[in-house]
Amino acid sequence: MSDIEKLENDLVVRIDAASTEAALEEVRVAALGKKGVVSERMKTLGKMSPEERKEMGPALNGLKTRIAEAIDAKKAMLEEAALDARLALERVDVTLPATALPKGKIHPVSQAFEEIAAIFSAMGFDIAEGPDIEDDFHNFTALNFPPDHPAREMHDTFFFEPKEDGSRQVLRTHTSPVQIRTMMSQKPPIRIIIPGRTFRCDSDQTHTPMFHQVEGLVIDRETHMGHLKGTLEAFAKAFFEVDNVGTRFRPHFFPFTEPSAEMDIQYERVGEEVRFGQGSDWMEILGCGMVHPNVLKNCGLDPDEYQGFAFGMGVDRLAMLKYGIPDLRDFFAADARWLEHYGFDPLDQPNLATGLSR
Repeated sequence: MSDIEKLENDLVVRIDAASTEAALEEVRVAALGKKGVVSERMKTLGKMSPEERKEMGPALNGLKTRIAEAIDAKKAMLEEAALDARLALERVDVTLPATALPKGKIHPVSQAFEEIAAIFSAMGFDIAEGPDIEDDFHNFTALNFPPDHPAREMHDTFFFEPKEDGSRQVLRTHTSPVQIRTMMSQKPPIRIIIPGRTFRCDSDQTHTPMFHQVEGLVIDRETHMGHLKGTLEAFAKAFFEVDNVGTRFRPHFFPFTEPSAEMDIQYERVGEEVRFGQGSDWMEILGCGMVHPNVLKNCGLDPDEYQGFAFGMGVDRLAMLKYGIPDLRDFFAADARWLEHYGFDPLDQPNLATGLSR
């Protein structure tokens, strides 16, 4: 038996004996690493005569190839065995009988949606919904976004491939398109909230590419900022379940409202806890304003006859604030332990009579 055959047999035995991926990696480094036995043999080719190199070159290259293939085959076998072991460990018998009471928990986002719906339903708002995939008109143009507005650019919006006519659909960046669809299909008075998913190109501790939003819209012959402020102050008081909550409205800009404002609420931080309705600090929770006359015109409504107000809030952020959740990304981690800790009893439906979250 030649030295090369003996070396190959020894390495194959070590490969077969490796019982873990870590052990196999040690064999690979010892054989094919920079200082491995096969690599060291390859380095000797430069010192050989042409006749010796002609014979040993193919032999060593063949050895290197066969050892690499043996290692790859063993690695695939170990990975498959590890997967089988994991599947066996995580196996769930779906034929087991159901328990008398459900063990699942309501996700904080779903809870917040239900709480918001309960509050505005008591004020006489209906719930409206619309598609997640929108066209440019409903998502931007009808809402008074200029053609060169930065929100239309790729860094904010998920665009689909262009159609034959050059137009592109988008994943809606807000639930405002449902406002447009409602105003174009219903005659005022209109009083709706619009819960749903929205999508933007953003991801960090407080932003995710898909998030949840609730918008509100009121259209009638007589509406003004006083109605808007009163509605939102009543909402904040009910949602955060405090007897009094200080609010302030700061001038802001949104293309679809004029005048526009951001609403801040009074709070105080005590340790890791955020307490609303007390303290001297302010936190922004939503945007709002009077519906822009151009938006009314785009929907076929006469701005001299009708007025309205609109508002929008991030449901994920409200849930974080109310329930002390530090990281938005955990909302989408599908961790049953997290949901067990932050989730809600499915039999405890939010209502204003007994308390939203009690």
